[in-house]
This record gives sequence, structure tokens and C-alpha cells, in this order.
Amino acid sequence: MRRFALTCLLVSLLLAPLAAKGLTTRIVIRDLAANSVSEITDRSVLAQFHVWAGRGTYSGGTEGTEGFIIDWPAGIVEQRPPQLSRYELRFYVERRRSAAPLQQPGEELAYVVLYENDPSTGQGYVYLPGRSDEHFSLNVGSIHRRLEGNWLRASNAWQTAFTKLAAAR
Repeated sequence: MRRFALTCLLVSLLLAPLAAKGLTTRIVIRDLAANSVSEITDRSVLAQFHVWAGRGTYSGGTEGTEGFIIDWPAGIVEQRPPQLSRYELRFYVERRRSAAPLQQPGEELAYVVLYENDPSTGQGYVYLPGRSDEHFSLNVGSIHRRLEGNWLRASNAWQTAFTKLAAAR
């Protein structure tokens, strides 16, 4: 019983930083060529893609190296295949009740990235908007990852979720 209680305490301490910022409630995917929109709202899928995880996040003084939709250890991608389909991904999170008496709980836009997928290889790429890009201020207001303005490899978990969504369309 003591081991179970310690495990529960450890899990709650690890998840507390994520919950304090608000969990991902919805991911809106806009195909920029077709101007069509899809959404991910399935909680079991969203639970894999915490905006508040990965590079630029800290727990106990240690920077995150896993999470969100990026394969952080793979680093910056210098070259990508040309003419890949491009998508804009908008990540919405739970808005926590603030001290302001009129603010209600709901959701708010927390992070926006570009995503390209190479269907021939299954590899995807994520662009973190740079200083001159539209969503830079929003993103660094949420998390400054210090990789803004670069393309990075998408995580396997994101590739799987995106492939399933694309197949369902």
C-alpha cells in the first residue's frame, strides 16, 4: 500500500506542471493548400501532445527533452524534401480561472506551428515560427524554446496521430 501511495504522489508531482498550465483541449489542423480544417478533440490522443512539454520547459530545474509533437533530440533539420503539403497546427489549452472575477474557464490558443508531411517516407517536419513570423509572440509568450525560426523532425507519436487523421478524412 505504501508503494502505491508513493507512486500516486510521484505521478501527481510529475503531472502538476502540465495541469498548472492547462491541458491541450483541441488541435486545429488547417491544410494551407486546400484551405480545409480538421480537428483533434479525442482526449486520449490529445493527452499525448502537451504544449507545456519538451524544449523550453523545466521540471525541478531540468529542461524537458521529450513531448509536444517534436523529436527534440534529433535537432534542427537543415534540408527537407521540396513541395511537401503544409499545414498550420493550432494548439488550444484549458484556460485556468484567474484572479480576475469576470474571467471564466474555457480554452485559449496557446501555440501555433507549421507542419509538413512526406507521405512517401512517413517523416514529418515542424516549424517553430521565428521572430518575423506571425505567431512568434504568441508562442514565446507561452514557451520560449530557443529554437524558433527552425524546422525540426516531428515525433513518431505525432506522425502516427496525423496519419490516422488523414486516413479518416
